[in-house]
Amino acid sequence: MSEAAAAPTPLIPVPRGPVPEIPPARPRAMVELTIDGRSVSVPEGSTILDAARKLGIDTPTLCFLETLTPVNVCRVCVVELDGSRALVPACSRKAERGMVIRTDSERVRLSRRMVLEFLASSVDVSTAPAFAEYMQRYNAQPERFGTAAATVAQPAKIDNELYVRDYSKCILCYKCVEACGVDAQNTFAIAAAGRGFTAHISTEYDVPLPDSACVYCGNCIGVCPTGALMFKREYDMREAGTWQESRQTRSDTVCPYCGVGCVLTVHAQDGKIVRVTSPLESTVTHGNLCIKGRFGWQFVEIQPAPASK
Repeated sequence: MSEAAAAPTPLIPVPRGPVPEIPPARPRAMVELTIDGRSVSVPEGSTILDAARKLGIDTPTLCFLETLTPVNVCRVCVVELDGSRALVPACSRKAERGMVIRTDSERVRLSRRMVLEFLASSVDVSTAPAFAEYMQRYNAQPERFGTAAATVAQPAKIDNELYVRDYSKCILCYKCVEACGVDAQNTFAIAAAGRGFTAHISTEYDVPLPDSACVYCGNCIGVCPTGALMFKREYDMREAGTWQESRQTRSDTVCPYCGVGCVLTVHAQDGKIVRVTSPLESTVTHGNLCIKGRFGWQFVEIQPAPASK
């Protein structure tokens, strides 16, 4: 048989091969520990925070997010571990067999209260959703350290039409750095610069955002816990006093720009889109979007031209 005759043709379908299957996950050993007097078992490799959440214990977090690598810098999640000299961060410390942990002891409450007071006395936390509840829970009184958050007071950086950087609200949680780095975007447009009291989030050589490596995916906005990074429309509405979340609606939809199928949560007020987010639990996006999905919605507000007579 000639080589041409042996070649496959569209008239003779090639039989399908076996469908690839995801190999089953390796079974993990269970680790048993005690938290607040209650026993709990979690898979090996889980954190203390995972174990506490399994028991329904609400442990406060600011720098932690399920989709990012824990950097344990805010220290608001610390717990007391028997045998440990210092309090340990629940978000990153792995659970170990036989651990005895207290999440609400007086020592833990004092540490969390001091962290919240130091943060709220140095930065503007007025747009941090979780802060007010945390301060009330731990009776934090930041006014003891002064009446004005002046440590990092600085004007907002408005150098583009998509989002605003107001670092007077930044608590250096590093979430934006992680999201811009290997955990999500791999752009590395921002990083921590300086040391001590001069530490801050910055672009390379502190250049304006349009001159940096930023691709305007907005994933840093999606993880910011304090509003230091904010949609330009939201910022303008807050400045004008028209931002009212109680009047806003949320609608889940699929991004129309490509075939990936990213899930969008559209936030609208008075019939206008004010911001777009993506749910963390989405298996497609895990909360991440590109520039088109997060910012490219203005076309829905364009009024059609009147029909010519």
